[in-house]
Amino acid sequence: MDGLVVTVDGKRLDEHYEVKRFTKFGFEWTYEGDSPQQLALAILFDRLANKEHAIGLSEPFMKTVIANLDNDWKLTGEEIDAFVRSNPGMK
Repeated sequence: MDGLVVTVDGKRLDEHYEVKRFTKFGFEWTYEGDSPQQLALAILFDRLANKEHAIGLSEPFMKTVIANLDNDWKLTGEEIDAFVRSNPGMK
């Protein structure tokens, strides 16, 4: 599953390597690792537009959410917001 494309509202989600690079291999999910953490970071940064907050939450978001996604998944903004609200001290 190397280099999979993820979309948000029909548009390709950028890896946001300019925020932080965990991997050079793009996105993956269903396990804990560098590519899933890159996806976590990209989703969080896309939603929050806050570099430090996205970086700080990327590992717990990867472990709690991204690693548990199956191959065919959808994640809503409300689900992302709920995770962020439940982890307010992580930055």
